[in-house]
Parts: sequence; C-alpha cells; structure tokens
Amino acid sequence: MSAAKPALSLIRRLLSVWGSLWVIRGHLAQRTYLLFALAGMLLPLAAWWWLSDSGWMDKVFMPGPMDVLSRTYIWFKDDNLLHDIWISTYRVVAGFALSALLAIPLGIMIGTYRPIQALLEPLTDFIRYMPAVAFIPLVMLWVGIDESSKIAIIFIGTFFQMVLMVAEDIRRVPVTQIEAAQTMGATRSEIVSLVIVQSAKPALLDTLRITMGWAWTYLVVAELVAANSGLGYSILKAQRFMQTDKIFAGIILIGLIGLSIDQLFRWLHRKNFPWMYKK
Repeated sequence: MSAAKPALSLIRRLLSVWGSLWVIRGHLAQRTYLLFALAGMLLPLAAWWWLSDSGWMDKVFMPGPMDVLSRTYIWFKDDNLLHDIWISTYRVVAGFALSALLAIPLGIMIGTYRPIQALLEPLTDFIRYMPAVAFIPLVMLWVGIDESSKIAIIFIGTFFQMVLMVAEDIRRVPVTQIEAAQTMGATRSEIVSLVIVQSAKPALLDTLRITMGWAWTYLVVAELVAANSGLGYSILKAQRFMQTDKIFAGIILIGLIGLSIDQLFRWLHRKNFPWMYKK
C-alpha cells in the first residue's frame, strides 16, 4: 500500500501537468512547444514511411521517403534543381510584391473611407471568387508567354484577397483611437498615417504572411503558361512520365521553402512588435 502511494502521486502530477497544457490560449514553454512541433512533423513522416513499406500500395503510387530523397539528389545533380528553385521563388516573390504594392494602399483606402468601400469592395469581392486558372488564356493574350505572364497569374491569385484582408485589418482599428486623435486636433492624413496604419501594422504583417502562402499555392497554375523551368513545371512534367517520386519531391520542396518564408515573417513580427509576445 505504501509503495502504491508514490506511484499514484506521480500519476496525479502527470495528469495535472498534461491538463495544464490544454488551457485555452495558455502558455507553452519553448521546449514543450518544440516537442509538439517535432511530433507534428515526425508522426506524418513515420506514417508515410510505414505505408510505403507495407506493400499495400505500389511504389508508382506511393514512393517512400528514401525514394523521394534519391530522386531529389538526381534532380539536383542532373536536372538543375537550384535553377528551378530560384526561378519559382522569383516568380512567387515578384507576383506577391506587386500585389502588396497595390493592395496595401488600396485596402487602407477601402477600410478608411466609406465612399471608396462602396465603390470598390463589391467589385473586389466579385472578382476574388473567379479562379486564377480561368485567366490564363487572357493573360497569354494580354501579357504574352514570358516571365511576366507567370507573375501576372500569381498577382491575380493574391491581389484581390489581399485587398479585402487589408481593408478588414484597417476596420478593426478601435474607433476610440481615431476619436482621441481627432480631439487632439490631428488632421485627416495624420490620423490615417499615424493612428490607423500604425495600429494596424501587426495585423497587416500577418496578412502579408498568409497571402504569401497563397502565392505559393498558385505557382503550379502560373507555370502552366509556357514554362520550361521551375518547381511547378517539373511537377507537371513528372506527372506525364509517372515519376511520382519527383512529384513528391517538388511538393515537399515547395512546402519547405514556404515554411522558411513563413518563419521569416514570424521572426519579423516578433522583432517589430515584441510587446505582443510578453507573457
């Protein structure tokens, strides 16, 4: 009986610690967070490895992680993988940057002034439901088939969503801040630049992070337009030759590049707005 008490006490402590992890919007120690993140990455990898080695599915349909790794090495050695990564990254970043350059000021205007909202938001809402792939014939006619056409498709896929998200970020700025600035005699332009935009900056950076992810999802669509290089083009080419391992490799590479850019945005957010991360 005396030996059972320490064991029972240990179980209770473990259950208490486990329960404390599931507090709504609670805090996780960095080590605990990393353990959960590592488990989230390794468990799907282990399941994939097991499924590919189980013999239930042909290697043509489900190549294993080592098959994909081997194909990636061949791609790097013989098929100019680094150039494919570079050109795809260039296309995504260029299309995204062009979207941000136009969408941020337009979204700020829509979120600030009701007449501009009434004039442009319904039209933007209408266009954003149109699939970007449907614009490929028009883009080829209007822009041509060079690099600008790929950038244009990524721009179309991200711009209209970004405008509406930026406008919503601006509308979330508390009215009390605007009224306080008006009481102190701030001009209209000062309220927009020094109150509304400054208050919305953290949300705007999050919006850019999310829409950058969308930009990467349009890469394969963009590289349908007369491409002869790039990760999306290589995936589509591998489909024609049933090179499933190369398809997996291309998808994983896009995911890794996107994850790296996402972490960069998160780092920028922490660096510029440290007060939001205080315990």
